[in-house]
Amino acid sequence: MSSFTATAAVSRRWVGGNHTQPPLSSSQSSDLSYCCSIPMTSRVQRKLNVSSALHTPPALHFPKQSTNSPAIVVNPKAKESDTKQMNLFQRAAAAALDAAEGFLVSHERQHPLPKTADPSVQIAGNFAPVNEQPVRSNLPVVGKIPDSIKGVYVRNGANPLHEPVTGHHFFDGDGMVHAVKFEDGSASYACRFTQTNRFIQERQLGRPVFPKAIGELHGHTGIARLMLFYARAAAGLVDPAHGTGVANAGLVYFNNRLLAMSEDDLPYQVQITPSGDLKTVGRYDFNGQLESTMIAHPKVDPVSGELFALSYDVVSKPYLKYFRFSPDGIKSPDVEINLDQPTMMHDFAITENFVVIPDQQVVFKLPEMIRGGSPVVYDKDKVARFGVLDKYAEDSSAIRWIEAPECFCFHLWNAWEEPETEEIVVIGSCMTPPDSIFNESDENLKSVLSEIRLNLRTGESTRRPIISDGEEQVNLEAGMVNRNMLGRKTRFAYLALAEPWPKVSGFAKVDLFTGEVKKYLYGGDRYGGEPLFLPGDENRAEDDGYILCFVHDEKTWKSELQIVNAVSLEVEATVKLPSRVPYGFHGTFIGANDLATQV
Repeated sequence: MSSFTATAAVSRRWVGGNHTQPPLSSSQSSDLSYCCSIPMTSRVQRKLNVSSALHTPPALHFPKQSTNSPAIVVNPKAKESDTKQMNLFQRAAAAALDAAEGFLVSHERQHPLPKTADPSVQIAGNFAPVNEQPVRSNLPVVGKIPDSIKGVYVRNGANPLHEPVTGHHFFDGDGMVHAVKFEDGSASYACRFTQTNRFIQERQLGRPVFPKAIGELHGHTGIARLMLFYARAAAGLVDPAHGTGVANAGLVYFNNRLLAMSEDDLPYQVQITPSGDLKTVGRYDFNGQLESTMIAHPKVDPVSGELFALSYDVVSKPYLKYFRFSPDGIKSPDVEINLDQPTMMHDFAITENFVVIPDQQVVFKLPEMIRGGSPVVYDKDKVARFGVLDKYAEDSSAIRWIEAPECFCFHLWNAWEEPETEEIVVIGSCMTPPDSIFNESDENLKSVLSEIRLNLRTGESTRRPIISDGEEQVNLEAGMVNRNMLGRKTRFAYLALAEPWPKVSGFAKVDLFTGEVKKYLYGGDRYGGEPLFLPGDENRAEDDGYILCFVHDEKTWKSELQIVNAVSLEVEATVKLPSRVPYGFHGTFIGANDLATQV
């Protein structure tokens, strides 16, 4: 998240004991006890006129890292104790490359960072990282946890292990999963890093060495960082062959496995232990079937039990591939989809019979780095469109492209077919400016919940805001519909009230038919993230169930999990958490019966 509004000037420094938060209890201090004060260069010490709604307080907190970490050869499959010391050539290469990086960092620090890459903006306040938390059981509960809630709520997020050297975007952080397990009316909590190939190597090295796709890869310095990284790989100092992703965005439970995902890598399997702890099993390629990356929002069809997914490539053709998995994890052949240029596809949609693929105006143009810019570009000359393809197509020859001008949806909440009008209805939040999450913009971001109709007979589209009253219009991002009705006609969506952007002040239950909005506000200085709708009895009403959401109080610096009745929007229970939960990304719920069959 980026594109922030102005509220306070900050000083880029590391703060240890002299932090500006309210006094912490012993349980609260667990996520701050590892903080340290690190002197910065003259460029970093000076006051920056950076302002942000995130600055509560203006301090970044990171785990202590050894300043004397030995140089090592990294083998991602080996234990840390088994790593080998470098040979003479590698020592010489490491020294030369470290010197080159030092020169590059010195050069970068002579220039101000844009807000979309400045760590003091991107990971300030409750966007800052926390330490891992082992299982804490029998947590205090206000109210009563509904008897039907049995299982584990898990939510992913970005949590950088190391202090950023220069540029850093919130999306760049290492993946961390937060888990609340419900059993016999009580709750436990734990959070753990997802131990990706990248995470393991950087933990061993004691510093960040892998390029950050959004925060660092801009202009000539971005090219230099890529060259440094590949030189280190050629010298055997790092190993990118087993993945470079952070697995920080999406979570899906499929084929008895919990998978953590970001679209720059294969998924990682994370196991939930009987005690409610989290353990990384490893990078998961579906038993050798998946050879490419997979986007962070695959879709599980609630009727067939199949998993549908996309993979995009920013360097070489085919820029986009579509595939699916049977309920028991057997992958279909890839369906290559012809695109003229690599395009960001963070999400897509399914219906009963089709997949709906957005080909929008945020694209990747790597030559822009040569001209000093960002490779993530808003292409104003491109016309956005949606591709409609049969879910079981063996190739893309029958894909139907329907233009939807000036439409950029970072997320699509649902889609369904209306045969009587030969239309597919797509529900998404349309963002303007489209690239403001990635590139600095003076225009305030708007995210308008919209209904997009794709007419398969005429090849035309229409779009309308679902909330018709302009005065009631609010930014709605991050959320879901009843997952038991995904791909079918749904009446309700549960979405984060992303105001003041990028914070979330509550959530909205939106009637997609009438446009009625019912808001649930956290109140005061409390903010949250994506609301998770947990369906109740499948034989009851669509909105029968509960909404789960992490909420953080920026005044008391305490976090909790709220359980809200989805019909009445009344709080059923509040679980008091033992440590701070940063604002994050997407989550899911794994029922007790599914946990019992976990691999």
